[in-house]
Amino acid sequence: MKKIYKAHILYTKEKHRFEVLENGYVAVNADGRVAGVATDLASLADDDAEVTDFGDRLLIPAMNDLHVHAPQYRNQGIAMDLELLPWLQSYTFPEEVKFADVAYAERMYRRFVHDLWRFGTMRACVFATVHTESTRLLMRLFRETGMGALVGKVAMNRNCPQGLRESVEEMVQGYETLIEECGDRSEESLVRPIITPRFIPSCTSEMLRACGQLAAKYQLPVQSHLSENKDEIDWVQSLEKESTCYGDAYDRYGLFGQTPTVMAHCVWTEGEELALMKRRKVVVAHCPTSNFNVASGMAPIRQFLDEGLSVGLGSDISGGHDLNIFRMMVYAIQVSKMHYQKNFHLPFLSLSEAFWLATKSAGSSFGRVGSFEPGYEFDALVIDDSNLNFDNYSLLERLERYIYLGDDRQIVHRFCRGKMIKEPEFDRQ
Repeated sequence: MKKIYKAHILYTKEKHRFEVLENGYVAVNADGRVAGVATDLASLADDDAEVTDFGDRLLIPAMNDLHVHAPQYRNQGIAMDLELLPWLQSYTFPEEVKFADVAYAERMYRRFVHDLWRFGTMRACVFATVHTESTRLLMRLFRETGMGALVGKVAMNRNCPQGLRESVEEMVQGYETLIEECGDRSEESLVRPIITPRFIPSCTSEMLRACGQLAAKYQLPVQSHLSENKDEIDWVQSLEKESTCYGDAYDRYGLFGQTPTVMAHCVWTEGEELALMKRRKVVVAHCPTSNFNVASGMAPIRQFLDEGLSVGLGSDISGGHDLNIFRMMVYAIQVSKMHYQKNFHLPFLSLSEAFWLATKSAGSSFGRVGSFEPGYEFDALVIDDSNLNFDNYSLLERLERYIYLGDDRQIVHRFCRGKMIKEPEFDRQ
């Protein structure tokens, strides 16, 4: 049966402007996809349609986190005075070793998934750890909630603690177990595996080659890190001497757009690497808080957009300290203003562009997600901003105030693929 929701509807078909329907209606088919949006009910309603009126509330697309490390959840806000490589060795790797214990993993992952829900993130592109059983658990938790995720069992076999190393054969076997259990690997599956070499320094050429072969064999997407830190870039060049740039090192192993690929950070991407990303249609996950916290720099997002690259926003917990993607919109705008101070010919990001990055642009990595256009999956948030609202604000001003000043307490309903997602009951375990 078709369902119809009435509210003040705001979304972005295009990055340069909002679609705003005051007291509008969105119709959702039984398969959870948008049938249409309109300002009048008669143009959408069937005789048996169920109509829900959300009154004076805002109805917007749900958030998408394009880069987040689930096992780093416990480390949020810790060691923010270190640069990337010492931060990994001293804090991140020791925490990830603990996920060999499935009971510990369950306790942390339950809280992590709950907090994604809390902040209105209905889809996420997630790094797990090398541990197959803990990764399986994380995928199950996402399925139980009804939220969507691309979940990666991390591949690592060098430059890391022994507890995070596994052989190429063990990595392949673990992935194939998860792939077989997943069954449907198409976009119709809300929770799917994603091939996840951590980054070039943590993988031998044999490990990288096996990751590329898995991606090709099973037509799975790929995620990793790219050009985050200058010391990291130099390290990659010393390890992959035949590569012409960091991106080319991935490309040689079939891990750079041969299947859909998300690369986090890209702070120092330019020249040949940028051109290769454009050719391969590699997606950038922009993580502004992480880039500042681990002293990586400022990614040139305006340039990426002008060059036609696809870009989404990521929290990058725990390099980033905040899971709230609304905050990432704010930080992305602020970072672009710092670029503006250096390059006055490049305009900083507008609110509509930042919103589009978090919704439609990031959502494209999960299918037709992130908009209320017909055929898109109905991932949505209902916002009660009454405690932030004053007389005479426009709907766009109300949304802007929520993005800058609101929090999870104003999110009163969450939908993923047309299904209302209730609060998970497992966060205290």
